Amino acid sequence: MRIDAGPVRGALRDDHRLFQGIPYAAPPLGALRWRAPQPVSPWTEPRGATRPGSPCPQTPTAYSPLGSDDEDCLFLDVVTPRSVAPGRLLPVMVWLHGGGEATGAGSVFDARRLAVGGDVVVVTIHFRLGIFGFLGYPGLDGSGTFGLQDQQAALRWVQRNIAAFGGDPGNVTLFGESWGAFAASAQLTSPAAAGLFHRVALQSGFALADYPAGTFYPELPALPPFWSPLAELQATGEALAAEQGWVEPASEAAVAIERLRALPVADLLPHTARFVAPAFGGDVLPESPAEALRAGRFHRVPVLSGATQDEGRLFVALFYELAGAPVTAERYRELLVEAFGEAAGQVEARYPIEAYESPALAWAAVITDRVWWRATQEQNRALAAHAPVFAFEFADRGAPAAVPAPPGFPLGAHHASDVVYLLDFVGEEPGLAPEQQRLSQQMIAYWSQFARGGDPNRPDLPPWPGFRAGDAPHVQSLAPGDGGIRGVDVEAAHQLDFWSQL
Repeated sequence: MRIDAGPVRGALRDDHRLFQGIPYAAPPLGALRWRAPQPVSPWTEPRGATRPGSPCPQTPTAYSPLGSDDEDCLFLDVVTPRSVAPGRLLPVMVWLHGGGEATGAGSVFDARRLAVGGDVVVVTIHFRLGIFGFLGYPGLDGSGTFGLQDQQAALRWVQRNIAAFGGDPGNVTLFGESWGAFAASAQLTSPAAAGLFHRVALQSGFALADYPAGTFYPELPALPPFWSPLAELQATGEALAAEQGWVEPASEAAVAIERLRALPVADLLPHTARFVAPAFGGDVLPESPAEALRAGRFHRVPVLSGATQDEGRLFVALFYELAGAPVTAERYRELLVEAFGEAAGQVEARYPIEAYESPALAWAAVITDRVWWRATQEQNRALAAHAPVFAFEFADRGAPAAVPAPPGFPLGAHHASDVVYLLDFVGEEPGLAPEQQRLSQQMIAYWSQFARGGDPNRPDLPPWPGFRAGDAPHVQSLAPGDGGIRGVDVEAAHQLDFWSQL
């Protein structure tokens, strides 16, 4: 296989072709750290593409066991069906992984089932994370957007090269989950991404979400949407460099940045959590994507968008129950006061402990509805005012667990539980029961049909009406079993009228 930089040799398997570890940009090392992605150096001999490239620098966590200190990480993988008819180009789906903007890698996802079952070409990518992808510093061009620029570089690689793999560069769907969907929303509003994709699928994105105190983990202060004004992020970087003694006081910007580029990865990684909000106010994101989406300033492409039924249970399980901070009845009421102040009583009246199996599940329901579903429906309505939207709620409460379940705490259809219905994790069996396998096949059919023409409907699937921003917009419930795929009133189920007035 020949691409613009040189020949690559992948692997031919029973039902698919797999190309791994293809560089789409030069290694962002040394003088290229915190610069826009640069062209890769070409090669002449066939390059092996049978092993994944290194993940971008990150520290292992309870929900992402990857660890890496290798900045040479701008790689992508391509999966296609085994045979593609000559002259026929398949839809392309480019996956943006989640992981809170500080962890994860495209190469941990096995896209074979989606590629073969959906008859599409799937591209999974690595992009710079945390302090390496989103550092801001005065005088640093591109501050706070390097990871987003990497995604755009990968999409430009797709435009130049995907036809060689049997993919259609004129039919590219950008899809992602959690922070990957958040980033896809950013690309929807970025002028630099115009023409690089033609549809978007957002799974548990949170571009419009804000966060009452404690809604991710104990002691977390209330937070606005995860978009940072450029000057604010640059000030954060400048303060960090001063605190750590990395630069001399009153250094010129060019001198300070040169010193920062010389720092070891190990010195920078512990501070990555301070840089999880992309910067707006520059060329990549001229304005906050939250405001751009609300105002209708985004690329006019069809959108598939939704969230899971029990989003918040993952965070309560990880950061409360498993972290030694269980939510008791007393603690539940304290959390409501910390999050909602004088309105805590109103929230408790809507989410009484007696209505749930435990106080922890009550708190998870509050997080699910206030943070995730309020923002998801607001985004769906904003998008539907200008583009076709197909909305969903993933509702399999028996889905395989993404994290260990605390005793007596059912994870339900938690955050990220929908991913294994489309993509596997490398080396892991998804563990789906027969009815769940059927749901997975239906979701692959819906997503790939959407990628094919901007509409998930096809004759062998339950109808999926479009989202119309009226009083009762259609949201498709995705659950296993007879009648599991149907319309659902998420606004009533997640008490969105209450939250919109609080």
